[in-house]
Amino acid sequence: MPLKSMVIEFGMGTDIRGSDYTKAAVRAVEAAIHQNTIMFAPVFEKPYEEMHVKIDIGAGKPELVDKAAVAAVLPYGAATVTVHEGGMDIPKDDSSDVTIMANAAVSVFLDLPDEVSA
Repeated sequence: MPLKSMVIEFGMGTDIRGSDYTKAAVRAVEAAIHQNTIMFAPVFEKPYEEMHVKIDIGAGKPELVDKAAVAAVLPYGAATVTVHEGGMDIPKDDSSDVTIMANAAVSVFLDLPDEVSA
């Protein structure tokens, strides 16, 4: 059965003082998923655990984002995390640190028969 796109949510997260790209990415995913309650899986007689969740993160230094920590934010579903160059690094006035801003796009899919429209 093909994966059918069900919902996409967006979020933005920051780490103001720690220069932690993972923390900003985790906060971006939390912002995205806390904006709604996904109730559609049972409508298609699927458990929430069968949801496929694609997480795309934009961060200034993608190699510093811990993908496992980002995926662990999800309460259920199988996550795939991809980190792209993006977001924003905002230097502090004294140049000692930066504020990290990360963006997240969280897409949810269900494996449904072709004849089912999502």
